[in-house]
Amino acid sequence: MKAAIIGGTGYGAIELIRLIQKHPYLEVGSVISNSQAGSNFSESYPHLSEIIEQPLEKFDVQNIAKENEIVFLATPSGVSSNLVPQLKETGIKCIDLSGDFRLRSPEVYETWYKHSPAPENYLNEAVYGLSEIYGENIKNANLISNPGCYPTASTLGLIPILKSNLADSDSIIIDAKSGVSGAGRGLSLTSHYAEINENLKAYKLGAHQHIPEIEQVLTDESGQPITISFATHLVPMTRGIMCSIYLKLKEKVTTEDVHQIYDEFYKNKPFVRVRPVGKVPATKEVWGSNYCDIGLHVDPRTNRLTIISVIDNLVKGAAGQAIQNANIMNGWDERAGLQDIPMYP
Repeated sequence: MKAAIIGGTGYGAIELIRLIQKHPYLEVGSVISNSQAGSNFSESYPHLSEIIEQPLEKFDVQNIAKENEIVFLATPSGVSSNLVPQLKETGIKCIDLSGDFRLRSPEVYETWYKHSPAPENYLNEAVYGLSEIYGENIKNANLISNPGCYPTASTLGLIPILKSNLADSDSIIIDAKSGVSGAGRGLSLTSHYAEINENLKAYKLGAHQHIPEIEQVLTDESGQPITISFATHLVPMTRGIMCSIYLKLKEKVTTEDVHQIYDEFYKNKPFVRVRPVGKVPATKEVWGSNYCDIGLHVDPRTNRLTIISVIDNLVKGAAGQAIQNANIMNGWDERAGLQDIPMYP
């Protein structure tokens, strides 16, 4: 199956190409970049010389539909909301990696993303692509809204305990840290070497666009309104997200009790690894892979649960989960093309 990639020079797109290149059922088709159309792909990414040698193309909906069977949109927010309706008219399957179809409410999207929302009928059609949770819905979908990187790590870390009814849902604090690639490839003061090297920054406190997405998913899965405290930090590394999540428990339980809940919940989910009691994951341990690793600890003094959830923001947090969703949509093994061993050290 040929896959078009729109937004072809960003980090999400290059990670899609890396993963598709070794996928048993997908191959790279059209690569779309209006800003660099006509140039060779390896001019933007020299490490692909003699591997991917093809010109970048302008967006042409008819040509995309003619040459490809599925489209990955790795565009900035506010772009795919205009492109997806055009693509959907041709009947082609779409997986959107931006935030344009994640929030069901147009008003909430406009408030948090500061862009005009997508048409409401497409918001209603889009299936939220948290692969481990919504796999049955993804099977029959033609439009997938791929989750954000922070929401993937946060919700996979929280859903089992919220479903157990052991959590005090009013006490959730998510302390999240990301590598610099999460800011994209564009130049900015935030990701300037001299600004980020040997530095640790908190940013978008109380204003991060992933807050309503996390709350929407947790509300859906817990059956009660969820409001979180969410703090994001930029750390001087290229890849990786760690979410340190804290909440109070309603009953006195042990780490072993909570571990059993998570082990059972994720026992048939190949890309979520629950660490043994007493072990917590590090970002390097999922680097370059589609895994989400989770560690758990109940403090008997405070009866507070700490959840450590780590992912590679460009793989499980973006391109890897998008391909996992494509696998599910097409009835393939969800692990197809994604069984890389994490790179270490």
